[in-house]
Amino acid sequence: MSLTIHKIFLFFLIIGLVSCNNTSTTETTTSTETNKVQDKPLLPTPSFNQDSAYHYIEEQVAFGARYPNSEAHQKTGDYIINKLKSFDKISVQVQNFTAASFDGKMLSGRNIIASFNPEIKRRVLLAAHWDTRPFADQDEERTDEPILGANDGGSGTGILLEIARTLSVSQEQPQVGIDMIFFDLEDYGDNNTPNSYCLGSQHWGKNKMPANYSAYYGILLDMAGAKNAQFAQEGYSLQTAPAIVSKVWKMAHKIGHGAYFPFKEAPAITDDHVYVNQLTNIPMIDIIEYSTEGKGYFGKYWHTHDDNMDIIGKETLKAVGQTVTHVIYNEEYQGQ
Repeated sequence: MSLTIHKIFLFFLIIGLVSCNNTSTTETTTSTETNKVQDKPLLPTPSFNQDSAYHYIEEQVAFGARYPNSEAHQKTGDYIINKLKSFDKISVQVQNFTAASFDGKMLSGRNIIASFNPEIKRRVLLAAHWDTRPFADQDEERTDEPILGANDGGSGTGILLEIARTLSVSQEQPQVGIDMIFFDLEDYGDNNTPNSYCLGSQHWGKNKMPANYSAYYGILLDMAGAKNAQFAQEGYSLQTAPAIVSKVWKMAHKIGHGAYFPFKEAPAITDDHVYVNQLTNIPMIDIIEYSTEGKGYFGKYWHTHDDNMDIIGKETLKAVGQTVTHVIYNEEYQGQ
């Protein structure tokens, strides 16, 4: 090796070391800043009652399969509305609509909207769907019969009802306004027909109630109550609202529910949050169970007759409900 080449080699070696040292310093600073955020003291937050949430799911399931245009569907919608109206500090609106199904039926739907502290401009939107699947298309038998949907429909609704009750009885209130939408007609769809699922969120997105509604961000709960469920970070949520995903998952770990919220990425799926994002520009994420044991994305119970109260776990309800409650109570007012 010549002297000139040797000098050039030493020059690039020094530059490389400086570059590596600069990268290390940057990573250390970023890590330190992240830890500061994680170590920030939590604001006073009420306890989420998993027994109450479980009871709300039981009461829904007791009506039977809540598929559109059925008597059980009508009774369940009335139940949710009346339950919300029985709580203090809350206003309730109902958005009635009709939509055509993929198989040519006209379906009657109701999006149910609950609001806390409507005078606060900075708002967070929580959502779930309350209807159930009219077919057990993933079951090996009785495929044409509707499912009970304890988890797929019942769990998200039960968790939101318990958060609403908690807000109504707590002296401490979040520093942001909270809205809840119980979407209808989510599960009457066909995998081969585009936009045939999530008819309620599509209608609300195109016809917002209130008309000029906006939110800082949103959290959707779907299939959020199965025993030993794990909630990976859903792909579309990561694409459109990565900061909100990070906020929720870090909170789950901080308060001791990290086992339910692994820092693991999952594929993108179509759910109500997609239409809220696309039609309203509200960055909404989806907390939804991800399972490699079932068919595709979901657990073995999905769209089968096994989706009943036997699969609901109170510990899972606690993990999801307490995490969401902590998130909204730790959103600080920013003068908006």
